[in-house]
Amino acid sequence: MNGPADELPHVLIVDDDKRLRELLSSFLSANQCRVSAVRGATEARLRMKGMSFDLLVLDVMMPGETGLEFAASLRADANDVPILMLSARAEIEDRIDGLKAGVDDYLTKPFEPRELLLRVQAILKRHALVHPVDVELVEVRFGQFSFNLVRGELRRGDQVVHLTTRERDILRILAQRAGEPVARADIIEPAQEDSNRAVDVQINRLRRKIEDQPAMPVYLQTVRGHGYTLHVD
Repeated sequence: MNGPADELPHVLIVDDDKRLRELLSSFLSANQCRVSAVRGATEARLRMKGMSFDLLVLDVMMPGETGLEFAASLRADANDVPILMLSARAEIEDRIDGLKAGVDDYLTKPFEPRELLLRVQAILKRHALVHPVDVELVEVRFGQFSFNLVRGELRRGDQVVHLTTRERDILRILAQRAGEPVARADIIEPAQEDSNRAVDVQINRLRRKIEDQPAMPVYLQTVRGHGYTLHVD
């Protein structure tokens, strides 16, 4: 029988620094998270075989398989577990490498524990699987496309359209509020740096996948001064 603790989000910390593992474990445990912690990618894979996690907090520089390599391998295996990457490298190129590997957010060391918590909460919120109350909202259709909110699957006719983790999350948020303006702050939390620009970049990528003329969108339209809206059939 599951207790209240079993309902808390389960976070896996992957970092070879024992002191940081213990600090993060203690802090997140004190802030409504269940926490497991391992030293590297090999141990993380073993843990992930036996249980599921709601979020990985993953260090970049680890002996053996790096955090970037581990994240990329998870995405290559179609594992879309949310990932918050930690790194002492603050250069923009390093952040881009992390995003290319499929991580959801990137936090440079040293960091304030409160900022880490905000980012963890933001990622968990974005990735929370919302089960629509109205069965009609399990799937929305627009033009040749259909999007299943539960599976996070976009199809054009019979063909599956590949979506990144962020694209799927954003499309799910827009589909849940189809026809309504959705503010940028509701799509990506303000704890992320350049959040407005990040949203715009993701929206443009989505448009290239669902619009015949991305510069003149029919389905995913901008609501001036507010955000975006998805028009469905």
